[in-house]
Amino acid sequence: MNCRETQALIHGYADGELDLVTSLEVERHLQECPECAQALASLQAVRAAVKNCGLYAQAPPDLAKRVRSAMRAASRGDRTRSVRIGPWLAVAASLALLAAAVWGLARGLLTARSDDAVLARELVASHVRSQMLPSHRFDVASSDPHTVKPWFEGKLDFAPPVKDLADQGFPLIGGRLDYLQNRPVAALVYQRRKHSINLFIWPSTPDDGAAPAKVTRQGFHMIRWTSAGMTFWAVSDLNERELREFTRLVQN
Repeated sequence: MNCRETQALIHGYADGELDLVTSLEVERHLQECPECAQALASLQAVRAAVKNCGLYAQAPPDLAKRVRSAMRAASRGDRTRSVRIGPWLAVAASLALLAAAVWGLARGLLTARSDDAVLARELVASHVRSQMLPSHRFDVASSDPHTVKPWFEGKLDFAPPVKDLADQGFPLIGGRLDYLQNRPVAALVYQRRKHSINLFIWPSTPDDGAAPAKVTRQGFHMIRWTSAGMTFWAVSDLNERELREFTRLVQN
């Protein structure tokens, strides 16, 4: 991918709108091209500045008083008519409230499902990126938990639990920082024969418990659980039975 193609896609890349293959191609070019990398950094800086600038306008102090006065005047003028239509108005208001409640519930469910789908895509993309781009696989390469765990100190606002499961056939081979759901997370990398397992860890939130416990996307299996205030996602192309065995060992 050249600079002209990258520049045409850089906005979509920054918004997370590109498919996985195209996103990886753009990312590979950004690693090799300082000018395009600077263009991305400038775009992100502009967006951050616009997002954080103060655009709030203070309403005049007497605006609320004028609105209340206008409402009282309108109410007095329509009092006779409101007496006749009062019961129907009450029914209409009840129906409107019911419709709003149903819509709010449906919207909440749709938003939750959408967020789950976005997270699943992010998890798969991060796992695949770590396999295709060696620079994304490890920040610290080690099979020693006492080397990997301290490496995260000062880089995260939590301490991820780190285990070596080599005796059970799932050796730890390293770890790295990753970025999911708008926050930095820990990613531990394990091996099972020629299959890599990415174990993502971050502090749990009330919404994490509502996410699906098992997801399959693009041939990759993902298993979620929460424990000791942490959310865990294991992602791999390993068969589901062995991935479940891995998660059981981590939990124990």
